[in-house]
Amino acid sequence: MPVARTLAVALHGVDGSIVEIEADLADGLPAFTIIGLPDAALGEAKDRVRSAAVNSGCALPSRKVTVNLSPASLPKHGSGFDLGIAVAALATSGVVDPAVIADVAHLGELSLDGRLRPVAGVLPAVLAARRGGAARVVVPSGSAAEARLVPGITVIAAASLRDVLITHGAALEPVPVEPLPAPAPALDDTDRGDLSEIVGHPEAVEALQVAAAGGHHMLMLGPPGAGKTMLASRLPGLLPDLESEAAVEASSVRSLAGLGLGSTLITRPPFEAPHHSATMASLVGGGSGLVRPGAISRAAHGVLFLDEAPEFSSSVLDALRQPLETGEITIHRARAVARFPARFQLVLAANPCPCGQASSPDDECTCTPIMRRRYLGRLSGPLLDRIDLHLTVRRVGTAQLTAGAAGALTTAAARSRVDAARARTAERWRELGWKLNAHVPGSLLRSSPWRLAGTVRAPLDRALERGALTMRGYDRVLRVAWTLADLDAVDRPGLDHIGRALFLRKGI
Repeated sequence: MPVARTLAVALHGVDGSIVEIEADLADGLPAFTIIGLPDAALGEAKDRVRSAAVNSGCALPSRKVTVNLSPASLPKHGSGFDLGIAVAALATSGVVDPAVIADVAHLGELSLDGRLRPVAGVLPAVLAARRGGAARVVVPSGSAAEARLVPGITVIAAASLRDVLITHGAALEPVPVEPLPAPAPALDDTDRGDLSEIVGHPEAVEALQVAAAGGHHMLMLGPPGAGKTMLASRLPGLLPDLESEAAVEASSVRSLAGLGLGSTLITRPPFEAPHHSATMASLVGGGSGLVRPGAISRAAHGVLFLDEAPEFSSSVLDALRQPLETGEITIHRARAVARFPARFQLVLAANPCPCGQASSPDDECTCTPIMRRRYLGRLSGPLLDRIDLHLTVRRVGTAQLTAGAAGALTTAAARSRVDAARARTAERWRELGWKLNAHVPGSLLRSSPWRLAGTVRAPLDRALERGALTMRGYDRVLRVAWTLADLDAVDRPGLDHIGRALFLRKGI
């Protein structure tokens, strides 16, 4: 038989490349060899393929089988190549016609009894297969719903290797098997409470709306029990549903993380709140073998909340600086580069000192000045310079608490205001391609026709001259001022908007 060829997909981050699987049957002692930079999990595929083929009623011939994964210079990771290797190897012995499988991509891990086991990353893999020109893709039954989220490509679901071979024309009798299910989608508690439940923090509620309307990052400083976590958990509810492109990106990251998708794309902004013991790899992504997305990628197009931020490792916090500017994270390996989306809103919460009582009127703080300075010094200046809104959150008093939340702003009302502000922002920057003020380059805001009048910029210019602001901080204050103007439904920021933006920048 001639060399049999079929297709698979090698993932590197949310991107993928088509891999051609070539199988050759030659005379010689029985052997099964896989070449083309396979990792350890892929190197073990030969044992899974041999057992699965025997239990599917079509054993591999007792000859030398060589499988090449091309391009050979591209590293291949994981067990998702099992199905393609098995189909190509069996095609060399005439079980199926090699011409039938040449333009079909195969995704799935084989169990020893021949059933197909779902693998992580089916959604981005099918997207890559479609971009690579594959006409059809074969996936395990448990991943069929996820694969069918991709339009423009024929998805064939199969429960076993035997079913796949029959689909390709093999002369085998069907044998019903129980399909292996995909992992159940991780529970996502989208109901995190209503904004009206927050009492005694009108300035914080306003700051949340500014953050939601403009896509700005926020730092909240206050003693324990002041409501920082409660405030942060309300921010995703103010954000609009994800647009189609963002939904595909967020869903692809979720699929790569092995969290399960079900039959629908993610439509609500995600919310990630890692523990302060998180390592750099768990936050930004990494790991040996197949690179996995970290918390910043799982929070893409949503909110990343770091509670007790000074308790995080300084190196972990500083690793956020580049993603905050670029909106993506690129992880380099010796032979490959993995790219993940990282366009998220960062919300930091911190106590004013290690004991947390520095700003409390009743409890005495036991921290020395150097302890306080060292504690907050873990939040580096370059990181804080990238935070647009700095907010002091104080404990609620008895009078505020007993007054209740009568007439308080609800999440629905605040979200409607945010949607209207975002609509004005998108309309203004439509021709330039931006949708949020936080993404607009500062150089554009300082150029005609968007440059504000000198009298309006005067407080901002003085802050820059005194060294109270860096050039990056100057541009970020301008962006916040434009967001405040959008919330107030005015065409351009005025002196009041600049003043409010400066206060939000230096509110602590």
